[in-house]
Amino acid sequence: MGQRENGVWRAGGPLLSVSVLLIGLVATAVSAVALYDAQHGTAERIMTQRHEAALETIRLETERYRGMIDTLAAGIANAPDMTADDFSAAADPLVQAALIGAAPVAYVVPVRTGELSEAERRWREKGSSGLTLHPAPSVGEHWFAVYTRVLDQNEHSTLTGTDLAAFPPVTTAVENARDTRQTTVSDAFVLMRDRKLPTTEQQQSFAFAAPVWTQENTPEFRGWVVSGLRGGDFLRDVLDNAGQDQIAGQLVSVSASGGRDVVASWDADKGGDLHEAGPLRVADRDWILETSGDYRRLAGAGWYLPVVAVVAGLILTGLAAWLVQVLATRHARASEQVDTATAGLREAEAGSRRQAELLGAIMTTIGDGVSVVDSTGHVLLENPAAKRLLGVTENPGNPDEWQELYGVYRPDGRTPLPVEEMPLIRALAGEAVDGCEVFVRNAGRPDGVLVSIDARPLDPSAGEHGAVAVSRDITELRRYETDLSIFAGVVAHDLKAPLSVVRGYADLALDDVEASPDALRRIIRSVDRMDALIETLLAYTTARHAPLRTVTLDPTPLTRDVVEDRIAALGPDAAEPEWSIGELPLIETDPAMLRHVLDNLIGNALKYVRPGTTPRVAVTATTAGDRVRIEVTDSGIGIPDAEKPYVFESFHRAEAAAAYAGTGLGLTICRRIVERQGGEIGVEDNGGPGGGTRFWFTLPAAAPADSDATASSDADIRDALAQAMRDRAALIEATRLPGLASPNPLRSPTSP
Repeated sequence: MGQRENGVWRAGGPLLSVSVLLIGLVATAVSAVALYDAQHGTAERIMTQRHEAALETIRLETERYRGMIDTLAAGIANAPDMTADDFSAAADPLVQAALIGAAPVAYVVPVRTGELSEAERRWREKGSSGLTLHPAPSVGEHWFAVYTRVLDQNEHSTLTGTDLAAFPPVTTAVENARDTRQTTVSDAFVLMRDRKLPTTEQQQSFAFAAPVWTQENTPEFRGWVVSGLRGGDFLRDVLDNAGQDQIAGQLVSVSASGGRDVVASWDADKGGDLHEAGPLRVADRDWILETSGDYRRLAGAGWYLPVVAVVAGLILTGLAAWLVQVLATRHARASEQVDTATAGLREAEAGSRRQAELLGAIMTTIGDGVSVVDSTGHVLLENPAAKRLLGVTENPGNPDEWQELYGVYRPDGRTPLPVEEMPLIRALAGEAVDGCEVFVRNAGRPDGVLVSIDARPLDPSAGEHGAVAVSRDITELRRYETDLSIFAGVVAHDLKAPLSVVRGYADLALDDVEASPDALRRIIRSVDRMDALIETLLAYTTARHAPLRTVTLDPTPLTRDVVEDRIAALGPDAAEPEWSIGELPLIETDPAMLRHVLDNLIGNALKYVRPGTTPRVAVTATTAGDRVRIEVTDSGIGIPDAEKPYVFESFHRAEAAAAYAGTGLGLTICRRIVERQGGEIGVEDNGGPGGGTRFWFTLPAAAPADSDATASSDADIRDALAQAMRDRAALIEATRLPGLASPNPLRSPTSP
């Protein structure tokens, strides 16, 4: 029977080989055509991706550029006596932003023909040295660039004194900006710097014009902030980065009448048979980005692959036909080889199944919560640990349902966390999130739990765009940190006890010993400094953990009390400070905590002054929505720009403050207090006469109250302030070792 079967195989071998050969040739041809179509389709998709990336980059970069121009114009509107140095400093963010293709930025003002000499004199006095106005002929109103700041250190500007009325595209843009009070974009033109180049090297550019209107009840127009953008350089960088140097393109501006104006073009030699076009809005203009590319230049689109496929197909077909002939006579061995090959495949399949089961077991048993969402925010996976931690039993739908299901709040446990700030949503946007702390309270977690979340965008190799988050319960960890803070307070008070003893004996020795009174006074001053440091450390600890007693408060009396106390502490020999308190609106705050913040900021304003100068301090406030911004302005020694980001860090002191007494914790305590109440704190230069510093912080504005509540607010506030100070003293006392008395007990605001 076996011989007959083998004979059949040998007799049918040639026919089967020919059949395999014909089938192989047909399959090779079909594969080559399909490969070519697939390559072309892949190239089209890549072309679309490159185009969309370039379009989005242009949209983001121009919006970023326009936003920074708007910000600069808004800042100028608030500085009526702005000098050339002020303008240069205000334009620093534009320099640091490294804007692609940005030309110098200028402050442009309108000047009529009869006012040229006066305008030239006035702007020279404000720091534009060497300013010479070059008016364009035959115009009634001139638009001169009086201040200029280059955005690239490798170039210099000749724009100062230039009359922009001589440039029709810019003229139209600045007129529209003034009329509409919105930032506008000009038609394409050649910058003055580029006009000196050969025609083949010149490139089209366009300018942004932001009007400068004051914010008064009757706005006053002062001029424009104007800056150009070199279209060729801009488009080159966009296409080289977003297009990966594989596509060409041009920007086209479309007028209201439908006219097309080419703003910029780049790498026309990279064009080809693939084309894309997409609209975008830049300020008041509609642009179109048109790109093209050669499919052979795009990734995965090598023209030679179909040829390689044909050659490989012919070789494989010949080999297959020959193998069929051989296998026709060696059926038994072929059967064994097939069994061996399929055994390997079965083993690989079983291994893959075991790995999938192992991964599922890991996800089920892992202690940390793991959640995975797709690109739309729908939950793909949430392991049991995550469900237990978050107190849910089912997966939510879209992200709009997350807040209702999970009950996610900021760490204060009261303020709902906006959906766009949730870690998984931030990870979907491409951001890596580490240690984001949120408070979760829902039906499954009625007491609430503090959760730390790490989130990352999902690796594209997974075949799905999405995000993954790992959650862990840190409630006990935060409680442990609180215990450590209390322990720090105990240690601090344990240090204060021997210092009090030293102070007492030093006082006694000062009364009885006349040989070395100076040495004893030095001991007392040293003890006082150490005592002040420990007192500051206690405030540093309690600022985070002392209970908050929030009330509706008029901060004016409290502020005046702090100022008067601070001035009284200066001593009779100190210069009489100049101070003022503006109108301060009602706020929601803890009176004792607010007093500490104001005491620290006003005390710094009176302490950090140059020798021989009169201290000045002013307290003002503004309301924006549901927030009140309180500012404490001085004319002291100021803070260098390089130091401003660090002044609120623990124990940090600016170099200029080294000659003044202090611990480096005062501003850190202020930041803790303000942030605990949901506010922000910052520092900036005082732009007024005499220089100095402006510290500001924000607190919640008070809700509208009826007349009865207002009438009784003073007594309520005084009681709340006294109670808050007693609570803080009680918290400090709770950290004291038994038997130790406080050498400097906390003084009630109502005590003498």
